[in-house]
Amino acid sequence: MTILHLILPLALVFAGAAVAAFAWTVRSGQLDDVETPPCRILFDDETQGRQPATPVVEMAPTLGSNTAVDGRDPVAGSQPPP
Repeated sequence: MTILHLILPLALVFAGAAVAAFAWTVRSGQLDDVETPPCRILFDDETQGRQPATPVVEMAPTLGSNTAVDGRDPVAGSQPPP
């Protein structure tokens, strides 16, 4: 029974802190727009007609790829079409 004298006030303080934190987030405007930030990552920031800041570079085949250095398929042993 004496543990209730310790746990009950701690639970009330914890609940009060949670309510205060929620009230602070609402007042500071953090919950005004909850739909735009998740959708913003899906769209490019670039406008049409602008060149990307870094040039696009094609990578050479790596050792783990399915094509050999000379272009033939190492599994099937066939040559690629000309």
